[in-house]
Amino acid sequence: MNRGVLYALIAYVMWGLFPIYWKWLHPVPALEILCHRMAWSMLFVLILLFWKKTAIRTLLRREPQTLSIFLLTASLLSVNWGLYIWAVHTHRVVDASLGYFINPLVNVLLGVIILKEKLQPGHWLAVGLAAAGVLYLALQQAGLPWIALVLAFSFALYGLLRKTAPLNSLEGLAIETTLLLPLALAYLVTLERGGMGHFGHGAPQITLLLALAGPVTALPLLFFAAGARRIPYSQIGFLQYVAPTMQFLIGVFLFHEPFSKTRLTGFALVWMALAIYAGVEWGTKRRVALAAPLE
Repeated sequence: MNRGVLYALIAYVMWGLFPIYWKWLHPVPALEILCHRMAWSMLFVLILLFWKKTAIRTLLRREPQTLSIFLLTASLLSVNWGLYIWAVHTHRVVDASLGYFINPLVNVLLGVIILKEKLQPGHWLAVGLAAAGVLYLALQQAGLPWIALVLAFSFALYGLLRKTAPLNSLEGLAIETTLLLPLALAYLVTLERGGMGHFGHGAPQITLLLALAGPVTALPLLFFAAGARRIPYSQIGFLQYVAPTMQFLIGVFLFHEPFSKTRLTGFALVWMALAIYAGVEWGTKRRVALAAPLE
């Protein structure tokens, strides 16, 4: 149990530190970083598959329907990764953190709409408060917080599709990065031919950081998968707030992004929604645990 919590916590802390890593790569355009992230992730995953004696060609021999699902998840993942990197480069880490605060509640909403799951009144109250927070921010800022919404919905849809996919985290990531690799390599080769690429040019630390984007991407996913297998999913639900909290604190106190009283009000509504959601989940799990010996 303690080892599972440790693995999950390592994953969320690594995700929470992502803004610092992508900020180090600020001289490189977000799209170029995204393509390097895809390419080096593929290489790192291939090494792990080779170590586990799993051939990528075996994974790709799947039904067309399965590959279609992973093509869609790969597209969602690229949107999520690319937008997050762009948000860090344009000094919008706080907006990005809001997306991952909202994400659990979007999961709940998609569960109702798509999976026809039933919600308790507390869940509905949490979703309503989160919606009120987003609406308040939209009215005060004269526009929807689109970065947060795109990040939240893209990751929620990704999680929903991966929930029903017939492969584990590593194998699924292998297929996703394989499907994205041709486009990523084509773009990177075009940059190099035009003399606009950053890999191997300029500061050596930039080249190193681009190459390490693969392990940096894959390792938290692997730690998360290892942790999720060892602890109850309810504990994962509580730990998932570590990453956006760290991102928010980094954005405000390290990168000194503006955070007015108006934005605080909108965020406070979302935080209240998360507190209610967590309370409902904890209460439900506790009632189940207390009732179990009586069955």
